[in-house]
Amino acid sequence: MFDFGALSRSPDVEAENLYAADAADRLILDEAAEAIDAAQRLAVVGDAYGALTLGAAALHGSTGIRTFQDALSGERALAGNAARLGLEAAYAPCGLDAGLLGDADVVLLRLPRSLDALDELAEAIARWSPPAVRVYAGGMVKHMTPAMNDVLRRHLGRLDVTHARQKARVLIAAEPARTDTATWPRSRTDAATGLTVVAHGAAFAGAAVDVGTRFLLEVLDAARLGADAAIDLGCGTGVIAAWLARSRPALHVTATDQSWAAVASARATAAANGLAERIDVVREDALDDRPDASADLIVLNPPFHIGAAVHTGIAHRLFAAAGRVLAPGGELWTVWNSHLRHRPHLERLVGPTRQVARNATFTVTASTRSPES
Repeated sequence: MFDFGALSRSPDVEAENLYAADAADRLILDEAAEAIDAAQRLAVVGDAYGALTLGAAALHGSTGIRTFQDALSGERALAGNAARLGLEAAYAPCGLDAGLLGDADVVLLRLPRSLDALDELAEAIARWSPPAVRVYAGGMVKHMTPAMNDVLRRHLGRLDVTHARQKARVLIAAEPARTDTATWPRSRTDAATGLTVVAHGAAFAGAAVDVGTRFLLEVLDAARLGADAAIDLGCGTGVIAAWLARSRPALHVTATDQSWAAVASARATAAANGLAERIDVVREDALDDRPDASADLIVLNPPFHIGAAVHTGIAHRLFAAAGRVLAPGGELWTVWNSHLRHRPHLERLVGPTRQVARNATFTVTASTRSPES
């Protein structure tokens, strides 16, 4: 037996309506049970907190499991859960490449919400995996669409759909369409900013400038004049970092995100705009590697959901991180959906906060770290 309820989401946000495992994890493992037992090499993709990886190890004795997770918090949650269960040696994290998929007999995949993210994952499976690979891709029915079937069929010639159970479903795919050509990442030049944006499939807004970021850029010239260094927190594709580096030649810019797709995209965006030497791109979770009181300016367009759940917890966690890392007098410039009413939390976690701009949808605020904080 394996106790899915014993798994923790930590260091990700914990809340009553957020779980480390769900019915889709259980159904994927049940549908793939015979294949897992027979597999010589198992790959697990998108395992949020370790339910698939550790379930395969505990229930089937699987070893040498290779994993890929977009979110760094997911990697750390898997590591923490594995340590508590004594299963650290059962798996090894990999990139989205041949090291993950090159000799995989079976791939367990949690379906991402984004069709672009799924397209990149399915393309990687088709490109790197052996011809006999079988893919067990599952999710909760309310987050699945027929378009996901189309994406998988584009890269894997056979697709079978299982019966739903407890509002979860699994798609079983096989017969990869071999290709040596990768179509990800993709790029586009934004007419308004003149920036070339490069995006991997799971990057928020793809190769476009999202409307919240665009509104923020309209007023960002006024942010912490005279700052020597700035951090683009939760950088996504690196649009804000690239804009800051291009508009302020003397400014040293660091772009950080916990998403593998975001970090890879931001690096590519910096390079595409001739700014690779001006922008440091770092994969880290909520500024964990930044020293206290070390930044003059932090810019943030925070997410408003965790996975499929609308939740402000991740934004509050990023506000607290910014408050810790800002030097006295440093500023956090934030754009947020006005209905979320973030201002009291910014006041509490960072410092005095003023409204800089507001339109029908978004609010831009500047929060200043108090000298006594």
